[in-house]
Amino acid sequence: MLLLLSAMVAFLSTVWVYRYAVRRDILDHPNERSSHQSPAPRGGGLAIVFSYVGAGISSVLLGWVESSDFIALCIGGLAVAAVGLWDDHGHVSQWFRFSAHILAAFWAVHWIGGILPVQFGETILDLGPIGDILAALSIVWLLNLYNFMDGIDGIAGVEAAIVAGGGAAILLFFGGQGQKAAWLLLLVASVLGFIVWNWPPARIFMGDVGSGFLGYVLGVAALVTSQTGVLTIWSWVILLAVFVGDATFTLLRRMARGDRWYRAHRIHAYQILSRRWRSHLKVTLVVGIYDLIWLIPLAMAATAYPEWSLGFVLLAYAPVLIIAYYLGAGVPKNST
Repeated sequence: MLLLLSAMVAFLSTVWVYRYAVRRDILDHPNERSSHQSPAPRGGGLAIVFSYVGAGISSVLLGWVESSDFIALCIGGLAVAAVGLWDDHGHVSQWFRFSAHILAAFWAVHWIGGILPVQFGETILDLGPIGDILAALSIVWLLNLYNFMDGIDGIAGVEAAIVAGGGAAILLFFGGQGQKAAWLLLLVASVLGFIVWNWPPARIFMGDVGSGFLGYVLGVAALVTSQTGVLTIWSWVILLAVFVGDATFTLLRRMARGDRWYRAHRIHAYQILSRRWRSHLKVTLVVGIYDLIWLIPLAMAATAYPEWSLGFVLLAYAPVLIIAYYLGAGVPKNST
């Protein structure tokens, strides 16, 4: 019932955000870096925040989940969402936004007590404080790349729902971790309520408030659930292969070329593919199918055979990186 209620709250809240955005002229207007053809309201991800945080508070009050998980997942997430909402309304300086992201990430790492030792093949390595710093920076990168990858209709919501759902399935199947899985299932429900409005052709965009929040929650969820000893960091790295692979490959290639990598563009692999196919829907469906039939089974395999995790990571990322290279991700059209 709570999952159904979360989806309904997100669905109805999106209607309210849509009307608010239209009334305040909070619209995404097409430009040379856009993948859409007509103006559309942005900031719809606020509905996901409403639904998820509301469901989280209810779950804590009912004693269904641990309050410490709520604090780790939502306190910093609300700060990231607030900065994103501000940015959707106007403009926030890059330094202020980055500072807020850094503080939120270190808050989460500090609250959960740092990361556990990481297994590399047969070796278990305790990174200590360096590992905590890397974990915080990884959260910052994930929430920002989620913003980069939210460039066509439906893709960010589909990715979040399947990744969170896959993580919940692994927690339940391999360890019976119901409370940890509950947080991920609530996220799935909240995202699905929003996707109805964001499905191609989208009537409202997620905006920075939604993409940043989703990236942050997924990053923190990866750290929280990895402490169960069931769902490892490597399984999360596999589940997020499409977004992490495309965004990281494109960024590194732009940096290597000496481009202004921090500026908006539309030369991620998924954006190039959407123009070639002339369809957001086809690309979003392909990403969802790849997640379901390839990445989730690999993440399960990495959970069952942790000593082979690096091999499974390679299998997850190889197709993404090969396709990104083939499509010319990170290279401006006039340079190809």
